[in-house]
Order: sequence, then structure tokens, then C-alpha cells
Amino acid sequence: MSIKTVGLVGTGVIGSSWAVLFLARGLRVVVSDPAPAAKQRLEASIREQWPLMQRIGLSPDADPNNWQFVENVADHLSEVDYVQENAPENRQFKEKLFAELDAKAPRHVILASSSSGLPSSQFIGSCANAPDRILIGHPFNPPHLIPLVEVVPHSGTSESAVEKALDFYRSLGKSPILVKQELPGFVANRLQAVLNAEAMALVNRGIVSAEDVDAAVTSSLGLRWAVTGPMMSSVLGGGGNRDGFLRIQKSIGRAAQVWLKDVADHSFEASDENLQKVDDSLQQWLNHVDMEKVTRDRDEVVLNILDTKTKSQ
Repeated sequence: MSIKTVGLVGTGVIGSSWAVLFLARGLRVVVSDPAPAAKQRLEASIREQWPLMQRIGLSPDADPNNWQFVENVADHLSEVDYVQENAPENRQFKEKLFAELDAKAPRHVILASSSSGLPSSQFIGSCANAPDRILIGHPFNPPHLIPLVEVVPHSGTSESAVEKALDFYRSLGKSPILVKQELPGFVANRLQAVLNAEAMALVNRGIVSAEDVDAAVTSSLGLRWAVTGPMMSSVLGGGGNRDGFLRIQKSIGRAAQVWLKDVADHSFEASDENLQKVDDSLQQWLNHVDMEKVTRDRDEVVLNILDTKTKSQ
């Protein structure tokens, strides 16, 4: 079945961003969120982000008003073709929520969670109807701009559900990847967590300031990684030939084992004292930073990168 209406649970940062994307791609959205003034915040978010979506490119049926705010999406599941859940990252809460969604959703409706690290197998225990159509569809923030979606099935998710989810996200212009086995944090957040931990360790040890550790990434690794990730970068670093990966790993890669031992010996412990020390360095930087400008600049650069990548394909 073609997907024309999406049920959206939760309108926080991720949920509202999904809503903007769905509407820009010509879909109807049925949404609920029990938080006070959630409807008003969603309306404001759609209005604020719509010019950006116009710049990216709208589908022919795109309509910023094609959404309905309801008390509970679970009571409207006969109207939807796909569900994207964005509730708090709480296992007990999600277990209760998905039990209701599974009990009420028609058999063909995929139930996807935006969970950023909690595998679906941990919250489907009370799903007795069709747990094989439940999976993770984890976006990277903000979903209306960043292409990545991690599709993570649990051991009982059907291949059909996985393919439908991948096809759906591709139809939105996303770049979904299939995570073949469940693991905490999935893929992108695990990579991010490792880099963030070492960044905090370096600041905590007094080796570099918070501002300069960011510059070390944005002025080098970040520029490369926007085009080639760690695996292809290794191939290029090894000469750009088919044997490039093995060549660089047998030279620099082996030498890096010494660095990695030092990283392990000084791994960051997230104690209050250590976190405060890192934040003290960060606050010195933030004293002369316009955060609204940072956000605008980030979105502008990301758009330019995406546009350049599209033209080069």
C-alpha cells in the first residue's frame, strides 16, 4: 500500500521536525502529544521551517496545513498508513504505548520508533497482535534536514516490514541504512559517543579548550566526513586504490594502537566534577557566541553540502 497518511506520536524536537518533512513530501499527518500547548508549538515550528523546505524543494501535494491534532493517535489508526513514534526514551512508557498501537493498528501499518538508542525488543513485550511490523526508524537531528535514518529491526521483525520502512524513508528523500543487529545506541550515536567522550577527556585533561577541540573536527575530519566516512577515508588515505584500506591500516593504523591505549588509559568519566570542568571551558567560548546564528549557519552549510553532493552524483 502507498503511504499517504502518517500517524505521529509526540511533537518535541524530533516529532515536529518529522511533521515538517512529512508535510513537505505531500503527506497528511495525524498527530498527538499530551504536553501543554503542544499543538501551538507544532504550528509555530511548521510555520518557521516551511521556508527552508520550500528552498529544498516541495512535493506537488505539499501543504503546511495538512495535519490534524488529535487527543490520541491510537484512536485514529484506521486512518493512517505508517506510524512514527517520538515519545520519551523510557522503556516502560514505550512498552505501554506500543502495546496500544499494536492492538489498534491495522495489520499492514508499520510501527516505527524514533528511539535514539533503546532497541525495540526491549519494549515490545506486551505486543500480542503483530510485533513483526515493529522496528526502529531512528533519524538524526533535525530529521527534516539530515538524510540519515537508521532502520533497526528486532529479531522478529519481518523482512517485508524492513523493506517497507526502507522504501518509505527513501521516498522522503532520506538515506536510510539497515542496522542488521540490535545494539544499544545503534550506529551513528555510538560513533558520536566515542568521539564526544574523547573530546571531553581532552578538555578535562587541560590539553585543549572546548572551542579548539571543536575546531579540530570542523576544520579537518568534519570536512572530509561530509563526503567520505571513516572506511572510504581509509581507502583514500592509503592511496585511493582497492588495497588502500589494508595499506593504511598496516602502517598508520597499527601505529594508532599506541594512541588508542592512551585514550583507554584516560577515558572520560562523567562525574559531576569532570563535567563541570568541561563546561567551564565551554562557557568561556559561549560568552561570545550567538547561538541563533550558530543554528542558522549550521543549517545553511548543511544545505549547501547536501546541494553540492546531489549535483556531484
